[in-house]
Amino acid sequence: MIDQDLVAYLEEFVTDERKALFKKVIDNRTRHFTVVLEDLYQKHNWSAVVRSCDVFGVQDVYTIENKYSAYISNGVGKGAQKWVDFHRFKTRENNTQDCVDTLRSKGYQIIVTTPHEESSFVSDFDITKKSAFVFGVEGAGASDLIMSNADGYLKIPMVGFTESLNVSVAAAITLQNTTDRLRQSDLEWQFSQQEKEELYVSWLEKSIGSVKLIKERYEQTKIKK
Repeated sequence: MIDQDLVAYLEEFVTDERKALFKKVIDNRTRHFTVVLEDLYQKHNWSAVVRSCDVFGVQDVYTIENKYSAYISNGVGKGAQKWVDFHRFKTRENNTQDCVDTLRSKGYQIIVTTPHEESSFVSDFDITKKSAFVFGVEGAGASDLIMSNADGYLKIPMVGFTESLNVSVAAAITLQNTTDRLRQSDLEWQFSQQEKEELYVSWLEKSIGSVKLIKERYEQTKIKK
């Protein structure tokens, strides 16, 4: 249950323009699609994909860190990491399977981006189902475990001599195409009112310096009343 009095108190520390921006951005956020990054080793790519998620309104990023740790550079990410939610799988032996199981429990189908011959072109991809787009390690691509758990495969048409794209570029193209079509559809892709309110409070708190002290002050005023 969200404490609306606390929300009103926190809003006093944020400009009207910022609050309006939060609400505008939240209205375009979705969990219909999500992104999975499996063992990327180039720091630039972690950051660039997260930036694309923010730009195209994808709120959740799942990271599988069996060999390499996720690293988000503020210079590349442009602060995007502050506004998306991370779900990190890095502490157990079966991080990849744990991530897959978690996604399935939330109703996602697993879609691996790969030049697989049975892949669907991104422009033809059926957007009606909740989908987790998996982007695997640079060069080798997604692991055998992810591939064997996939519900489908996705590819980007290429007509040049080079037969692959940088993973961050592939993610940007995939998200731009699918989220654009999603917003033009009649699907229920937006957050619920509860989710919107929760994210709004989270962003308020992230925008306020010394927010812990400010919340403590609020609690003290409540006790006095």
